[in-house]
Amino acid sequence: MKFELDKDEALVLFDLLARLSDDLEMLEELLPDIAERRVLWRIEGQLEKELAEPFMPNYPKLVEEARNNVRKFFEE
Repeated sequence: MKFELDKDEALVLFDLLARLSDDLEMLEELLPDIAERRVLWRIEGQLEKELAEPFMPNYPKLVEEARNNVRKFFEE
């Protein structure tokens, strides 16, 4: 299966998944089924392979800019 995201959407999604992964207790409460967590981790891993931004020193600023760009789409 294949789905498409633009760069901003991919960065926002990666950041969300990374934050969820950092809090395993919350993630297990939100998604008690390991199969669901596994799918999210796979998506996170695929995004990590494609994105350079998570490894850049200005990553927080890049994520905020990406969020703002995605928000604009819904404000129009």
